[in-house]
Amino acid sequence: MLDQLKEMICEFVEVEKESITVKAKLIEDLGFNSYDLMCLVGEIEERFDIEIDEKVVVNLHTVEEVIDYLSTHVA
Repeated sequence: MLDQLKEMICEFVEVEKESITVKAKLIEDLGFNSYDLMCLVGEIEERFDIEIDEKVVVNLHTVEEVIDYLSTHVA
């Protein structure tokens, strides 16, 4: 799942795939702005066929938090 998420992240921000770690912060470390983040969420929802509530999105700050969320909500 980490590799899939890394690929999606690279679609929205200019960062080397190898530099993305689970502890990386989406905004501070990877350079996401709010628009990029919402686009990433949309891509995640589409790719994994899930819906992520906006209240959840505001609490997803790191790659690890996104992976943890996905691992509990994706079959």
